[in-house]
Amino acid sequence: MVKSIVSIVIATSLIILGAVYENLSLKKNFNDMIDCVDQITLKLEENQATRDDVLALQTLWIKIKESLHVYVPHSEIKEIDLWIAECVTYVRFEKVDEAIAKLQVVKELCEQIPKTFSIRFENLF
Repeated sequence: MVKSIVSIVIATSLIILGAVYENLSLKKNFNDMIDCVDQITLKLEENQATRDDVLALQTLWIKIKESLHVYVPHSEIKEIDLWIAECVTYVRFEKVDEAIAKLQVVKELCEQIPKTFSIRFENLF
């Protein structure tokens, strides 16, 4: 009887710790993306951004998404992939307004995706 209770407590603790780690990891990774998107958006608005700046964002995203595949559905990751790729193309063709619009969508996705995985009442039921 005592072993069963101890096993249940240990299993529950591991699940809770895993959920907290996942939540913190998602927030950190997506906050890093948001910071980078904000910096590039500012550069684009000042006409100082280069293709290398946007490629740096794409490189950061590729690095971050390697760990996100564990938590986030591939369809949501692919969506960000596509928006960033379009932004790179728009910067290459010097379509600044379109690139800024794509980055705003990327930022919104980076703000919303972690909310769908956070430990909140509406996500539990």
